[in-house]
Amino acid sequence: MLMPLLAQMAVRRGATRCGVLSPAYAEHTRTARMAGLSVSEVDDFADLVAFDYAVVINPNNPDGRVLERFDLLSLADAMRKKDGLLVVDEAFIETGYAESIADAATSDSLVILRSFGKFYGMAGVRLGFAIAHPDIAEDLESRLGPWAVSGPALHIATEALADTAWRKSMRLRLNEESKRLNDSLGAAGLPVVGGTSLFTLVRDERAPTLFIHLMEKGILTRSFDERPADLRFGLPGDEAGWARLEAALASF
Repeated sequence: MLMPLLAQMAVRRGATRCGVLSPAYAEHTRTARMAGLSVSEVDDFADLVAFDYAVVINPNNPDGRVLERFDLLSLADAMRKKDGLLVVDEAFIETGYAESIADAATSDSLVILRSFGKFYGMAGVRLGFAIAHPDIAEDLESRLGPWAVSGPALHIATEALADTAWRKSMRLRLNEESKRLNDSLGAAGLPVVGGTSLFTLVRDERAPTLFIHLMEKGILTRSFDERPADLRFGLPGDEAGWARLEAALASF
């Protein structure tokens, strides 16, 4: 819900061109186009300075690319000088793979997005929030209306953010499971090219065939029409899932 509002805000501020650091999930590009912006997906972070509305995911989905704090803040400052806007999507920041810049959202050129659907495993709650300058926060709140997030969801968010012990232990667990996943993929001859502790990206010309093979074994992965050699794996949910994945990889 926040992404369309941010794209519309950029248009109201005079933005005409949006740059999205690619590869990335499609929602940022889609909502920017819906707002009337001309959108380009770029591979080089340095190219984003040419736009007046820029979007990056840190750490990135699906390749796990990490952007340094200095570089992000430099881009935010460049945006400030031309009344542009940088949106940093930190949906995967809780994995510990990148440094959050939420403490730097003190000017009206930078907005940080956070989500509970990834690290906290609560996608069904549809819960997230923006960290921004008070003027931006007030504008977003006025456009969202008073019932954008339910009371129970707010309570869940408050409890989750305060539970530092759970967060620490989950990071350790995810790191162990991520290593197990990467080892299994490596043993199957699949080259790992990126990811975080929540997912792994492999790149192999056999990916389309592997996608179908896994699906026939009851295993869902994420394929990419524009990058057919890429396949993203999530973590199995239990030991039965691990056994099914490992057997499917062995039989491929």
